[in-house]
Amino acid sequence: MGLPKLLTEQQKKFVELLVYNEGRKTPTECAVEAGYAEGSAAVRASELRNANKFPLVVRYIGELRAEVQKKYEVTFDKHVHELHRIRDAALAKGAFSAATNAEVARGKAAGLYIEQRISLTGKIEDLSVEELENKMKRIYEDNKVLIEGSNLIIDEKVSSSE
Repeated sequence: MGLPKLLTEQQKKFVELLVYNEGRKTPTECAVEAGYAEGSAAVRASELRNANKFPLVVRYIGELRAEVQKKYEVTFDKHVHELHRIRDAALAKGAFSAATNAEVARGKAAGLYIEQRISLTGKIEDLSVEELENKMKRIYEDNKVLIEGSNLIIDEKVSSSE
């Protein structure tokens, strides 16, 4: 007596219920719903998932899981497209906050936003006057272009208003 070459309809139904309801139904519940007797459903569900006893069933479980995983896999394109769809639906309903959040999420996914966090340790009160002056000079030197550039703009506005 060799191994069967095809799955029975009952086995197919069990596998489909098992895979499509993963996390929502137990294997025993899937076996009962597939038509196996309630008294032996737990044993049957266990046996059907044993590759030594039912290799075709186990292979079908793997194939179906792979198919479901591929269908629902998250890729950059799918993710950004879904956020675009959510944004458009939110705009259509006038939910501007939700639309903005979806658009920001799209931007983050695309790498348009860079989040920076600076952790400072110590207190300014703990610095000596000399250390504080040195820090302020370093900050000024590091940002001289910004500071002097903003003064130029202020000077120009003052000059033009005189």
